[in-house]
Amino acid sequence: MSDIPIKQDETFVSMSDFIFGTLATDDLRLLAIKRAANGLTHNYEINPHDPKPMQPVKIDVIAGPEAPVNDVFIHYTVDGSYPEIGATNTRTIAMMRVDTDWHSLLWGYVRHYNGEIPGQKENSVVRYRISGITVDGRRLWAEDIQGYSSFSYPVDRHRIPQWAQDAVIYHIFMDRFAPNPGRKFSNPERLSGFFGGTLRGVLDKLDYLSALGVSALWLSPIFPSPSHHGYDSTNFRTIEPRLGSKSDLKALVSEMRSRGMRLILDFVPNHTSNKHPFFEAAQANPDSPYRKYYNFSSDSSHYDTFFGVETLPKINNENPAARRYVIDSALFWMNEFGVDGFRLDYAVGPSNDFWTDYYTAVKNANPESLHFGEIVEPPSTLATYEGVLDGALDFNWLQSARRLFAFGSATTADFEQFMSAHESYFAGRNFARFSFLDNHDMNRFLWASRGDTSKLRQAAVCQMTLSAIPVVYYGTEVGLSQLRDVRQGELGILEESRLPMVWDDSRQDIDLLTFYRRLIRLRRDSSALRQGTRSAWLVDPANGRYGYLRRSATETVAVALNVSNTPQTVDLPNVSWRDVFSGTGLSNRVTLEPRGYVIARQG
Repeated sequence: MSDIPIKQDETFVSMSDFIFGTLATDDLRLLAIKRAANGLTHNYEINPHDPKPMQPVKIDVIAGPEAPVNDVFIHYTVDGSYPEIGATNTRTIAMMRVDTDWHSLLWGYVRHYNGEIPGQKENSVVRYRISGITVDGRRLWAEDIQGYSSFSYPVDRHRIPQWAQDAVIYHIFMDRFAPNPGRKFSNPERLSGFFGGTLRGVLDKLDYLSALGVSALWLSPIFPSPSHHGYDSTNFRTIEPRLGSKSDLKALVSEMRSRGMRLILDFVPNHTSNKHPFFEAAQANPDSPYRKYYNFSSDSSHYDTFFGVETLPKINNENPAARRYVIDSALFWMNEFGVDGFRLDYAVGPSNDFWTDYYTAVKNANPESLHFGEIVEPPSTLATYEGVLDGALDFNWLQSARRLFAFGSATTADFEQFMSAHESYFAGRNFARFSFLDNHDMNRFLWASRGDTSKLRQAAVCQMTLSAIPVVYYGTEVGLSQLRDVRQGELGILEESRLPMVWDDSRQDIDLLTFYRRLIRLRRDSSALRQGTRSAWLVDPANGRYGYLRRSATETVAVALNVSNTPQTVDLPNVSWRDVFSGTGLSNRVTLEPRGYVIARQG
């Protein structure tokens, strides 16, 4: 496969994105809205989400038509234990009814209750449950939308690490990036086969990655797994032999350290492979101590899974032993190998209470470590992870950017409306957004744009000049695309976007690679692009013109884009400007080619 020139089969190319997740369709969104308001529901509506020492926390709960309660209470502890009514360490506070709304979708009234937990000392873990007494004297327990009824938050001063805020991250799909030095990729019969990427292959390509300018690597799962992707682990504490050894990982970390680079591993706390010894023991013997590591039905014939996939049994992270195993596994890689953090697969699966324990443990081990989630949910859900994760992949920005730049189904006004609201919503939060143009679960950007690199360049300019931490999917910088669409009839063939990296210079888009190197270097050298504020100064949907400023205390950068197919003239703000790449002075009136751009620095 790696020696075959890529020739796209465009008999079918998706002209929109299907983003896999719990809210992927309108029907799923309607169901979620109903579930979020029908019973006695607490969806982590707390203020602040990330409390500092001695800062009180307001708690909100909803009582819908299926929760005819009169009185509602918060039961909480401050020693990390779980609250129990009547226990000496459990305190109870009455909540006040503060509002009543009519909910037309439920065709009933929804009541809002509010209470406040007093501020606690640093390094406390507050755990709480919420109960309501019905008109006939029954006690109901509040649940979140997934059915969890225990809630918590840590009290600390942890912040997003500065190195992460300044980072450009490179996302490597391990089996497809680079084989051992001196070897070529294998040629399996199917795309789901093994192509032979290894840790030593990554180590061998650090010169290339350093020249590209990225400062952190995110590796897809390296743990033992029967699949090419590794998201179905059979052991959380060793390395898949196909990918290398622990000594290979130590060598990679050591060499990256000498180059000032950080290493992020992909970690899956939600599920394992059905070939994991714990699950095999649990399935074979109902009396196994590992039985409670998973959720089996009463008749023992069924168990909870990741989206109904029988080979991916869901871990019962509410079980203390299972939770300890998962968290200690993350700590193992941090303590033994100096891993700098984790990208956390399907982070919406475990409860927020699990993330409280996880975050407390990993930040105690290394306050400068980075932990961000794959959370394919709306911004309101992402915000509830502030204080228990450092951030999340920004799928909302991805969809908006691909509509504007790849599909042409949105205007510059649509994009700016989204951007202004999105930035405002997350402003002031201790929660990082990680932007990306494509990944291993969707069509590559170049496929979506039908191979138009000018669209990719514009999208990359926008990505690298906004505040979110940018992530580059391997191969995008050299023009790697795919052979067929990931959506083929009723099937989703995600392997289509996971072709082997192109290492043959004659097959790389060298101009695109040079562009990415310059763009990444620009971001890393510019305080305005990494940390500055943003304001739009040109939004012209009729002509496809778009411009915004990024300002820091020491620098102002202007970005102008022409997303149309005709040349457009742009008037820069009336001060002196220089092209950021060449340093040459620019007139205030600039002509942009179709799909063109300019990045200018004031002065």
